[in-house]
Amino acid sequence: MKKIAQSIITFIIGIFGANVGKVIGILFISMLPVIELRGSIPVGYSLGLPWHINIITSIIGNMLPVPFILLFVVKVFGFMKKHNIMTNLIYKLEKRAFSRSESVANKEFLGLLLFVAIPFPGTGAWTGALIAALLQLDRKKSFFTIFLGVVLAASVVTLGVYGIFDFVKDII
Repeated sequence: MKKIAQSIITFIIGIFGANVGKVIGILFISMLPVIELRGSIPVGYSLGLPWHINIITSIIGNMLPVPFILLFVVKVFGFMKKHNIMTNLIYKLEKRAFSRSESVANKEFLGLLLFVAIPFPGTGAWTGALIAALLQLDRKKSFFTIFLGVVLAASVVTLGVYGIFDFVKDII
């Protein structure tokens, strides 16, 4: 078992080099609601991470909570309301999600894609997944749509943070 753990660590360090601690930090930052990759990519840039490691790590971290939100948030909210656990917070979250869901409800998946892709405060994977779950949209389509939105948002933020010229220079 110890050899397996060491080989996994060696593999991870082989991929990310000395940046492994920074990568783990970026992964966790991108998983946070509200902050998501809109915050993790600038942090990764300030830590000196290459754009390609930063964007991939931020996308992965931002997407990790999405399946859990899509699958369980409605049931968890129902349980919490039934047992009077933080009901004011639950109603506030639901009200906020429904108030932002008009474009998603009208255009469904295109609306969800644009909602997640546009990197404004209050938009993103967490809120998009919450809206999709509350509107009872198809989970598989919602996951794929949110993933595309996250990739687009990550691209926009990365281009904004690293700059188009640094981005092209690194590719060439």
